[in-house]
Amino acid sequence: MDWRLADAKNRFSELVNRALSDGPQRVTRRRDRVIVMSERDYDRLTGKRRGFKHYLMHGPSFEGLDLTRDQTPARDVKL
Repeated sequence: MDWRLADAKNRFSELVNRALSDGPQRVTRRRDRVIVMSERDYDRLTGKRRGFKHYLMHGPSFEGLDLTRDQTPARDVKL
């Protein structure tokens, strides 16, 4: 959504809420424009957000986690 600077100043709380829920918001002052966006969107665009690979390599330890399958037979079902 496009905002004039005066409107953005007067309705700043709404501007922030829309940036969080609807995505980046454009604020215009004469010919200059700026974008207001959530930190989550900014991190995604700049590549600062850690990915799944980082989580697997540096995340919680799975040492001692029992991954063996339960070998008990399943219940009988008539089909």
